Order: sequence, then C-alpha cells, then structure tokens
Amino acid sequence: MQPVNKALLIEKLLDLMRGHADSPTQGSDDQLRQQIGLAIDMALITTPELDTRRVTILLSDLRGFTAVAEHYTALEMVEALNRYFNRMTEIIIGYGGTIDKFMGDAIMALFGAPVARQDDVEAALACAIEMQMAMKDINLENQTFGMAPLYMGIGINTGEVVAGHLGSVLHSEYTVIGDQVNLASRVEAHSLRGQILLSENTYLLACDFIETGQVNEVRVKGKKGMVRMLELLSTRRPRHLVAPAREIRNSPRVEVDIAVKFQRVSGKSVLPEELIGRVVDISYGGMYIVSPVALAAFSDIKIALSTSLGSDLTEIYAKVLRVSAVNNGFECRIEFTSIHTVAALTIKEFVDGIVEINRLS
Repeated sequence: MQPVNKALLIEKLLDLMRGHADSPTQGSDDQLRQQIGLAIDMALITTPELDTRRVTILLSDLRGFTAVAEHYTALEMVEALNRYFNRMTEIIIGYGGTIDKFMGDAIMALFGAPVARQDDVEAALACAIEMQMAMKDINLENQTFGMAPLYMGIGINTGEVVAGHLGSVLHSEYTVIGDQVNLASRVEAHSLRGQILLSENTYLLACDFIETGQVNEVRVKGKKGMVRMLELLSTRRPRHLVAPAREIRNSPRVEVDIAVKFQRVSGKSVLPEELIGRVVDISYGGMYIVSPVALAAFSDIKIALSTSLGSDLTEIYAKVLRVSAVNNGFECRIEFTSIHTVAALTIKEFVDGIVEINRLS
C-alpha cells in the first residue's frame, strides 16, 4: 500500500462535502478538517495492512562518526550529515529503493517494500557499490570545509519480514520488522570501513552475477551455529560495477615494537578497564598487537599509542579481525575504523619512514 497523502485527501473530501451542502463557514471548515483527519488516522491504524514479503534490507553506518564529531561543532556535523544523506538518498531512490529511516548517521533502505520488483536484490547490491563510490566525492567536499574523511560500512540481508504501517493514531510509519531485519543489523555491525558485507541469504540469490572476497564466520546472538558473511567486490547487474578497493590493502606493513594502551568498546560505550599490550606490526590502516587477554573476534577497541609517535594518537577506534594464541599472550589483527586525520598522517609518515630505512639498509 502506498503512503497516504493525508492533507490532500482531507481537501478532496471537503470539496465533495461542499458540493452536497451549503458552503461551510471558516470555523466549521476547520472543525471538519480535524474530524476528517482523525477519521483517516483511525482508518490507517485499524485497517489490516500488515503483510509478509521477501525484502532486501540495506543498512549503512558511518564508522567512528561520534569520534570525528568531537572535533567539530554541532552545526558543522549536521551540515556534513546532510551532504551525506542527500547524496545517499539520491542513489537509493535511483535504484528503486525506499528509505525506511535515518538513525543518527545510519540509513536503513528497503528493496521490495512497499513495492516489490523482479530485480530487488541486484538493485540493492548495485546501489551499495555506488554508495561506496560516492564517498570519495563526499570526502572531497568535506575536505574543502577542513573536515576529516568519513568512512561507511554497509550490510545487506534478504529474507521474509512483516511489512506495514506501525504506530498509533498520533503517529505511524511504514516499516518492516522481524528476525531478518535483526540479521541485517548484525551483518552491518561487522562490516569494516569502506566494506559491503552480504548475508549468506543474499549471496545465494546473487552468486551468479557477483564477485565476493573474504568470508567472515561469526557467532550471532539468537542464531545457532556460525553465520557466514561475504564481502561484495563487484556485480554484473544491471551493469558492471566494482566496489572501491579499501585503502588497507594497498598499505605497506612494517615490524615494530611499540607500547599500546587500549580499552574494549561495548555498544557505544568505552569500558573503563585499560589494557597494555605491544604493537608488533603496523600499516596505514591497521596493526597487529599482542594483548595480555584474548579479545573477541569482530569486537571493537579504543587505542592510545605511545606518545613517541605523536601526541594526537589517543582517539583511534578499531575492530578486531582475528585472534590467535602466542607465547606471551594473544596476537590480534585489528583494522582502524575511526582515526583523526592528524593521527592517520602521523602513522603513515612513521610507516613510510621505516620502509625507507629498510630499503636503504
């Protein structure tokens, strides 16, 4: 069912009533508007509109947006968000998607609700790639305002959901609910910056026309066994599109021995316990650290590097990709999810300097 234009419907009903009665006074006209509006609200809520349908859910989220926001005014961040939302909305609607909601810096888009199409899955995947491609232009524009680059992660899942208007007489909205929506949220949460992750449900529907990369197998709350998630690299429908290569793949890596302090992150909160480990390998976009405790794979941490690298390396957020036991602790491969421009430049110069020394030695 298409969303009802309530204001237009009220005026049409008033016109019909005027055609069958003497013209009402202004006061009675306003009263009629209120009564008709209430009747429409009641009809929308009491009319059974909910249905079960297969939908492809696209969830995107800016990585480390909260940490970036700490360095700019609220007005500057709202303007940056609006630039981001404007461009992403254009792309989503252009592929026939529906914006379900904005949640802070996150976007939930639907392909298959309220209108289902034959190409919903392929449209969602192509849309995701174009969204990642658009981040380059968005960051170039942000750069003109002196802002640090933003990075986006995207998760996509396809499955049966309950769709329809939910709410009350005072407010209702068209949305989807169900276990598959929760799974889409889980997939998105595991995506790295610049990455598009697919659930196995979506992959099986698209495997004939897409190329995928690494496979993550993750334990998800409420699911038995491991959940497989695959990185989308390219699609051939409706035309050939290639996802931008994430910068970490092209970075040199150097062996180091640097002290590192870090804290585990739970949801949006940084836990107070401070752990001390050693960085044994570092690149532009991530590092290997030896931790005194085992960290959960795909969990998040906040890092403070030794001040020998610079005084601005205290606001780095990262995701743990892999953990293995070693003689003196647990070696953890991590990838940065949010890092201030100054810190990123300091790490790049540090890595480049060691590469140059190694080349000359």
